[in-house]
Amino acid sequence: MRLVIAMIAAAAAPLSVPAAWAQAAAPSASPPPTLAASPAPTPDYAKDSAWLCRPGRADACATNQDVTVIQANGKRKIEKFKPTAMPQFDCFYVYPTVSNDATPNSDMTAGAEEQAVAAFQAARFTSKCRVFAPLYRQVTLTALRAFITGQPVTMDRDMPLADVTAAWNDYLARDNGGRGVVLIGHSQGSLVLKALMAKSIEGQPIRRNIISAMLLGTNLAVPAGKDVGGDLKRFPLCRKDDQFGCVVTYVTFRDDSPPPANSRFGKVPDAGMVAGCTNPAALAGGKAVTDAILGAKGAGAGSAPMGPWTSDNLPVTTNFVKVPGLISAECVSRDGFDYLAVTVNGNPADPRTDTIVGDVNVGGVILKDWGLHLLDMPIEMGNLVELADHQAAAWRGTPYKAKRR
Repeated sequence: MRLVIAMIAAAAAPLSVPAAWAQAAAPSASPPPTLAASPAPTPDYAKDSAWLCRPGRADACATNQDVTVIQANGKRKIEKFKPTAMPQFDCFYVYPTVSNDATPNSDMTAGAEEQAVAAFQAARFTSKCRVFAPLYRQVTLTALRAFITGQPVTMDRDMPLADVTAAWNDYLARDNGGRGVVLIGHSQGSLVLKALMAKSIEGQPIRRNIISAMLLGTNLAVPAGKDVGGDLKRFPLCRKDDQFGCVVTYVTFRDDSPPPANSRFGKVPDAGMVAGCTNPAALAGGKAVTDAILGAKGAGAGSAPMGPWTSDNLPVTTNFVKVPGLISAECVSRDGFDYLAVTVNGNPADPRTDTIVGDVNVGGVILKDWGLHLLDMPIEMGNLVELADHQAAAWRGTPYKAKRR
């Protein structure tokens, strides 16, 4: 299955994509050289160095995840993070487009950007599962920048899927041992996982070990009014907390800033199909408060920095912040788009901020067609982690003890 560059460009990733595009907007005095993919051997995933995260290592998924919890009355406490000592299931994570390598496809060396995104998106799942995150030769920011600005670029579009498939096969042979697995991806990572599922999982016995797939920040086609039958034939959308063998998927926009007509997020081109939307905070539907876990300083490069979290301007000493009750979300269908609509529940009596950052911002201009792509995972992070644990318990046939927020 071929990964289409237009789809990858539409679903490019957090942290630095828009800033990179902005820097490339000015034409050069002479034609730039063609960016050409260089041949490289298939990665050997039997070597631990080919993995961004593996259990038991001091790597990106072992970074500190402590959270400052700020209540509606302004009181604060630090919630200490602790990885589980006895993980009952596995998580297989594929990261989004973050590589700043100068080549169209990235190398197999984890840069600061890969380390950062794994710490931001995957590390928190270690409170419930063993996390496996392969390095892969993704389409880079360099390639996307060249593509969007009209420069000649030659990339291997099949390489990301080939690499992740090889990593998946190594994981099955070396690590799985019959355990249940949650697949987790964002943006380009979700596109690769979707292709992996369609090609290498749906028709195979390993399908029975898939607890769920969290394909976030991408469009998953399903027939209008149905939960299965589009991009995936055997994995329906998740509609209950204790449902397993299903998919969680959504793209995120502010409720008061819906997708404009030119947005590729929230719609699919195929007749009779819509983009699936499942709200982890309310899988059965409706609006619900989310357990958002946000970056204390904001959503990273490509977004405006976060201002004070409270009116007293006290600093936050952790990397992450929770603001219970402040954010709600609901899957909606509006004007041909299906997406997760996010509301910040402002209250004059609440000393906390009444806004959050996360809009894609290029040169001071918000790109509304991107919505809150930078916050696809953080806006529901606590819900995603607890939902994975709940689904895993159902898959094992054991009672779920934790209380959903």
